[in-house]
Amino acid sequence: MKAKLLFISALIAPIFMTFAQAADDYVVPRTQWGQPDLQGSWNFNSSTPMQRPERFGTQEFLTPEEVEQDRLRQEKSRAAADARDAELVINPEAPPVGGISIAGYNNFWYESASIGENVRTSLIVYPPNGRLPERVDGAVEHTANLGPDVPGERPVLATFGGIAKDGPEDRGLSERCLVGFNAGPPLTGGGYNANVQIFQNKDHAVIMTEMIHDARIIPLDGRGPIDDEIRLWSGDSRGYWDEDTLVVETGNFNNLTPSFSRYGDATDKTLTERFTRVNAATIEYEWTLNDPSTFTDKITAIMPITKVEGQLYEYGCHEGNYGMVNILRGERMRELRAAEEASNQ
Repeated sequence: MKAKLLFISALIAPIFMTFAQAADDYVVPRTQWGQPDLQGSWNFNSSTPMQRPERFGTQEFLTPEEVEQDRLRQEKSRAAADARDAELVINPEAPPVGGISIAGYNNFWYESASIGENVRTSLIVYPPNGRLPERVDGAVEHTANLGPDVPGERPVLATFGGIAKDGPEDRGLSERCLVGFNAGPPLTGGGYNANVQIFQNKDHAVIMTEMIHDARIIPLDGRGPIDDEIRLWSGDSRGYWDEDTLVVETGNFNNLTPSFSRYGDATDKTLTERFTRVNAATIEYEWTLNDPSTFTDKITAIMPITKVEGQLYEYGCHEGNYGMVNILRGERMRELRAAEEASNQ
């Protein structure tokens, strides 16, 4: 299911003040076990950038004037993107068959604004400049992305793109349907399908993301972590209640995913997430990532997660993996034609 943004609130600074004040008076609903009820379908998309534009320095929130400027900028950007898409539809000078792809999906498919209100200049709130910390010397940067393949070796830790097309192991993680590009952990929003469903019982919470329909089953009964030698794609999570906040601590990530964004690997990553329901429609989601092998400091981000009406449907990645089969088949055909041309010369 893709959340349809039928109504986008204009972002104004007083909204944040109202949002914060409402949290003080809000009575959190309880489950039959007396725990805060976080269940339901939620959207974690955001039009706020993960990293703060450098022009803002340490300014954490937008002024009312900047909010209006940002709203107009987003409207202009969406209109321009729609115009480009329309031109491609009617343009007889479309890219030739067999040409290099010029992009991924067109603008129609992207969620280009958040449902909830957020007037921050960035989702990252620490370091104080709202930007990723410096990388540790030797931490790898994964350069593959949408577009032509880039030089590299297996295993491919990039989310998109790849290093070749000899086999599926040459493609990025989301192309292989292993991890969702926005599903984390931590949840990062962006793109599309930024939806999550939360289930609860007395001793467990389940966080199921729409992308790759992956479910993290989180024990809440105080049990210790699994053996350090056991490593998982989404790590091993343990949770507990801090008053009305669900705290989830995750470690035991494997070395086959980046630590965060396009940097390092997750071997030494630990993650602490905090889910606090602040009103009927909003969970405040805060996460802190530590990875001494990749970043010189911790990273903390805060973002609203907004209630949506509806349910999640299975994300059938590649609809049976036809996408991967056709990627590899196309490359074999290209190689065959190249060999035939060489033999005819």
